[in-house]
Amino acid sequence: MSRRLAKAARPRPARPAAPPAPPPLPPAHPAALAALLVAAACVAVSVSYALYDTDLWQHLTVGRSIWELHRFPTRQLWAWPTYGTPDVDYAWGFEALLWPVWRSGGAWGLFAWRWVAALAALGLAWAAARRMGARGLTPLVVAVACSLVLRQRLQVRPESIAAVLFAATLWILETRRHGGPDRSGWLVAVALVWANVHISYYLLFALVGLHAVAAHLARPGPAAAPGRLWMVALACLAVSFVNPFGWRTLWQPFEYFLVWRHEPAYALIGELRPIDWSVNWKSGLPVLLALWPALALARGLRRGARPDRVELATCALLTAQALSTQRFLGTWSLAAAVYLSRDLDEWMRARRARAGAGGAGARAGLAAAASVAIGLLEWSRPELPLGVRMESRWLPVAACDFIERTGVRGRAFNPFDFGGYLLHRFWPQRDRLPFMGIHLEGTREDRDLYAAAMTQPGAWPRLDRKHRFDWCLLRRGDHDDPLLASLDADSAWAQVFSDDAAVLFVRRGSFPALARDSAYRVVPADPGNVRRLGARAAADSALRAAAARELARQVAGSPWHAESLGLLANIALVEGRLDDGRALLERALAVDPFLPRARERLGLVALARGRPREALRQFEDEWRLNGWTRGLDLRKGQVAGAEGDLRKARDLYRRELRRDPGNAEAGDSLVSVERRLGS
Repeated sequence: MSRRLAKAARPRPARPAAPPAPPPLPPAHPAALAALLVAAACVAVSVSYALYDTDLWQHLTVGRSIWELHRFPTRQLWAWPTYGTPDVDYAWGFEALLWPVWRSGGAWGLFAWRWVAALAALGLAWAAARRMGARGLTPLVVAVACSLVLRQRLQVRPESIAAVLFAATLWILETRRHGGPDRSGWLVAVALVWANVHISYYLLFALVGLHAVAAHLARPGPAAAPGRLWMVALACLAVSFVNPFGWRTLWQPFEYFLVWRHEPAYALIGELRPIDWSVNWKSGLPVLLALWPALALARGLRRGARPDRVELATCALLTAQALSTQRFLGTWSLAAAVYLSRDLDEWMRARRARAGAGGAGARAGLAAAASVAIGLLEWSRPELPLGVRMESRWLPVAACDFIERTGVRGRAFNPFDFGGYLLHRFWPQRDRLPFMGIHLEGTREDRDLYAAAMTQPGAWPRLDRKHRFDWCLLRRGDHDDPLLASLDADSAWAQVFSDDAAVLFVRRGSFPALARDSAYRVVPADPGNVRRLGARAAADSALRAAAARELARQVAGSPWHAESLGLLANIALVEGRLDDGRALLERALAVDPFLPRARERLGLVALARGRPREALRQFEDEWRLNGWTRGLDLRKGQVAGAEGDLRKARDLYRRELRRDPGNAEAGDSLVSVERRLGS
């Protein structure tokens, strides 16, 4: 006992002091500049995927009208049912700027717009983080990580300017809050621009309000003084009324929240739905969503630290928005780029102080390598191929060529996302205007009837009775479509054009000659009817021959004809012409690399030819590109059976039946393989 007491009383040697954190690299240091250039290149790559946004074409048309008419259209010029009625276009400023960019630069001009918007927004976020104390290279890596979330929202839309304005607001407010120059007066100019380019202008007032309330709660000092912020907010509100539509522009976000978001038509807009995690995990969004609030809370719990009320409130507000509606992921990612940069930089500096750090070149190289590495998975998404090009495969380009060539005019019906391209092609022709454009133009009754017609069997006649349409340009999909099925079954309508993007129906009474000469009489438009045709054609050679003639006409009528080639391949496979079927499927995939079940059919051909390894590769490629579909585990089980691995085949058949209990082929295969295993 005395020995233990004596040992405890001995003086302990002092622990060596932890080495100080390595000094941050100044931005002008060559290594820091190199890391900065790599990060900027990564941000540019993030937004350098093919342009596919259908809204672009209506924005271009409105911009063109402003320059040609020399005025801001305050009347409805974009949809025929409400033509001439009062209109509100919150994005007119963006559209007026965009048109000359497109006219002079084409696709390269549009991509330059994206690059400038992304680099400006994230550059301002980086500057705000530095003002808040983030001095190392970590903010560059965070900016790249946030660009992977921002990229899906940075189409050539009004939102691209709003992103820059949002980041500028954060930079101005955080510079003021952290002892820098008080530039809050600049927010008046920001508010003036924002109210004339995008409906999200109210976010400026939300941020100013958060900072003003926090200033009331802060210790006295230059950064407190909330009175100036309230005065700036009033000035911002006053200048926001300086727009061609006055108070009606400012009311739109509140009208959406109170009224529009409850309408069935708005529920059809994909970006207004909650986050689709199946396409957002590669960007690292789940990690960022968890990391930002975790580090913000941990920072406030550290000994001697004060919680950052502005950060916590901003995180709560924007995270709630982003989780409810994925269109807010852009603003969320920019705010995360500011605050997460500061928090993560502080956390990293504390660890570097304990562990030591390498030289400037090593640290810059690590930051550059991390910037590239975190982007590889997201940049490799096959549905967002990198490259400077316009994606027109899903636009009704060839259908509009047909409309122009054959003189189709009159009262049109179209899905809202086709409205922009119809305007781009035909405005200002009154008899070729769309029924509805990207802003769901029309009365509440028309929007409700539209939503019902697009989603409910038997709802189309009510809308048609009201407007008596002359032609319908509809989207061709791979799922049963109640509207296409209704028009297939209605003898008053004739399908006269079809490709991967669109199907055109004309009313026989409005276009008797066109319906007589160009109608498809065998191949329907609705995918469900097409499947039923395939089942009948398998037993009827005359029907197969008639279908093949019409499908060949579809192939000749448009460069986007993968679906028709796939159906021709089915006919060839049914008739035992495996080589012809394989060639047709390979041609189809050259047009549309994502054609559903094309690789599965190629796998079946390979299996029939005795090449199970090739078959398995095709089945796995189908899964990788299009996700799980009915029968893929069954096909993999057939490969395992062909290779003699009966236990693996049994397990795959069982997995198929768990996913699809009604798959009779899988059930029969399982019984057969279990019998063989039992013997």
